[in-house]
This record gives sequence, structure tokens and C-alpha cells, in this order.
Amino acid sequence: MFERSKRGESALLVLPKKHGTDTDAAAAEFRELTRSAGAVVVAECVARVDRPHPALYVGTGKAEEIKQLVASSGADLVLVNHQLTPIQERNLEKLLECRVVDRAGLILDIFAQRARSHEGKLQVELAQLQHMATRLVRGWTHLERQRGGAIGLRGPGETQLEMDRRLLAERVKILKSRLAAAVKQREQGRKARERSALPAAALVGYTNAGKSTLFNVMASSDVYTADQLFATLDPTVRRVGGFTFGAVTLADTVGFVRDLPHELVAAFKSTLTEAREADLLLHIIDGADPLMVEHIAQVDAVLTEIGAGEIPQIQVVNKIDVSGGEPKVEVLSGRIRARVYLSAATGMGVDGLRNAIEAEFGAERVVRRLRLTYADAGLRARLMGLGAICGEDDVDGEGWDVNIDLPRRLALQLASLPGHQGELVRTQLLAPDDEEGDSY
Repeated sequence: MFERSKRGESALLVLPKKHGTDTDAAAAEFRELTRSAGAVVVAECVARVDRPHPALYVGTGKAEEIKQLVASSGADLVLVNHQLTPIQERNLEKLLECRVVDRAGLILDIFAQRARSHEGKLQVELAQLQHMATRLVRGWTHLERQRGGAIGLRGPGETQLEMDRRLLAERVKILKSRLAAAVKQREQGRKARERSALPAAALVGYTNAGKSTLFNVMASSDVYTADQLFATLDPTVRRVGGFTFGAVTLADTVGFVRDLPHELVAAFKSTLTEAREADLLLHIIDGADPLMVEHIAQVDAVLTEIGAGEIPQIQVVNKIDVSGGEPKVEVLSGRIRARVYLSAATGMGVDGLRNAIEAEFGAERVVRRLRLTYADAGLRARLMGLGAICGEDDVDGEGWDVNIDLPRRLALQLASLPGHQGELVRTQLLAPDDEEGDSY
């Protein structure tokens, strides 16, 4: 979104403030966003904005003050902790005579730096172009004058601005096509995991809450972690075992943030499908954050926007080693199943989270004896993969009589299988105890 010099850009931060609101935490987060983008803060300006100026966002007097600060500090860039309209951004750039980037543009730039996978890069570029589309300006006045009537006075037929818009629209079309292909490939992997009938859990939460650190602890993985915003963009899925009901698939997703640009939410919906289609969300919360309650609300708002607002959650209050808390598990009711206090960095309290996952997926169990023929070898393999077979006897020339013990949730997933296998589960494994066929 904005070009960087090798030494890093010098940024002047404009921090809007409304009457009666505490903006210290919001300002600290914006400084962290700036640092994550690779810029150096050389000056700050707090601007009282109760009613945004339609042309400049800040008042004309404050805009002149910012202009003087730009000159005195030598800032290359002005970053505004609010989303600007295209006209406000253009007017500020003209007045300040330097690049102006709003909060949305800054977050998009960070995402552009951090995306590593092919799909992630496509998503970021698409979001950037959609953001840029509203900000094309008439910068080619020597080419865009069209004349009609007299011979020899007609213009070139297409202005530079129109050419820019057309090229941008064509690029967006190409990106959407490539992204659709990448999404299709990701869906194939997801369907393969669904066929395994493993329950799925996804880590969600505010950025820098410790999701990837906890993911590495739970999955014995090596996902990149750092004390910075949006350290992880590309989702990672791992199989996590050691539960009495078998294993779960655990997905690490991109972190959320206040005022996440709508372009990014739209572009990353395919990535966030890991959260939207999970059976359980592990909502990671920074227990040492003074804005913890506000950030919980922000995450829940994004989850609702992507269609994951009703999925059961376990709230994981992380960083108790910093906040001074003790590891514990609070059993709750409703959509929030439990609240677990732990430290992902030290591993303290992680066993409590595993117990909470165990309680969610393994609470109500189906214990039956099931007869499988040789034609049902695929279903037998699925049950073995789930750790659901606790004993079996060979039936000469026919198949097996197997003793089944698995969570009802997983039995219902198996019952949704197409064809004979799903019917077998419905009529034998999930049949009421007084019906014929529940045991031998």
C-alpha cells in the first residue's frame, strides 16, 4: 500500500479522540500496528474528533497543525487511526504534501507483508485492489481531456483514469478466478478431513493473544510465532490425539483486530472457513490485556459476520503467567461451554484445556455391539481411526462383531455418511435400546 525505504519510513501518527473516551489502549495498539508494518514513529498528534470534517476528517486548524508537525519531524508518512473516505485521504495528502494512510490501509499493508501461501497472497492482493478501487484519482490531466465536435480536437478516446479502472477490474477478475481455484483445492483437503469423521476445533481470537503459541503446544508443531500483530496469516491444520474419543483436527486461524477492514473480512472468508465449519471454537483471550472485554466483543462480532457466531466455544484466558492468575477450569452452560485459564508460553494449565475438550466431545457416549460385513471394511477403518473399537470378534465368512464406544457427536457424523454405511450406523449404532439390532 505504501512504499518503504530501506531504513524504514518515518511516520507521524494522528490519534483521534472523542470526548469522554479513553484512547490510551487504542493508541498503543495503533503504535504496535505501525511497528508491525516496519515504520518508525517520529511524532504523534492527538486530534479531538467528535464530528468528522467531511473534507479532511480533522478540523482545518488541526490539519494545519499536522502540516507543521510533518515539516518539523521530517515524517515521510501520516498514519490516521481511523478509516478515511477517499476524498478525505486525497485532501489530506494535497494539504500535507506527503502520503496519508488510514487504519484500513495500514492493516492491508501488514497483511501484504505477512502472507506466505499462494492463497493468502491472492486474498491480500484482492483486498488491496478493492480498497484501491475507490481511491483512483485524476492524476493524468494531460491525457484525460476528451474533446468532441471539430476534427482534430477529439481526445484519445479513453482517459488514463478509465484505463486504470479497466485494468484494475480485469486484475480483480483474474484474482477471483485464481482464488476460486485455490479455495476448491482447500475444500478438497477439508472434505478429506470430514470423511475421516474427526471432530474439528479452531483457534480464534484477537491478534497477538497467543493462538499460535498454544497451537504449537497442543499440536507439537512449529508454526511461526512472534510478539507482533498478525504474525500468522495462513491457516494451519494439525491432528491432535491423546483423547479417549480419539483425535481432533485443530486449526490455527488469522487473528482479529478492532475495525478489521471489510475488504479483508470478505477476501479471507475462505480462510476463515476453518472457523466457520468447526465443531468447537477455542477463543483465545489475552488475560493481561486491559481491553480484554472489548476485544472479546470484537472477536464475537467478526465470528457473527462470517457465520460462526453460534458455534460452541471454550474461552481460553491465556498469559496467566503475566496477569498473575492461577490455572483453573470453569464449567459454563450455553454456547460458552467452559472458561480455561492457562499460560501457553509455560504450558501451565494446558491439561485443563484438554480436559475441557474431552468433556465437550466425549461427554455423551454410544456403547454398542455392531456387526460389520466385509463390505463394511471402510466403516470399520473409520471407527478404528476414531479409536472407537474397544474389542472385536471375527465372524467366519461374514465379517466382524465389534464393541463400539464413541461420543454421540461422532456417531451422528458417521450417520450422515451416504449410502449403506450411514444407514448401518443409524439403524444399529444409534437405534434406541429397545429396538432390534442394538446388540448381539
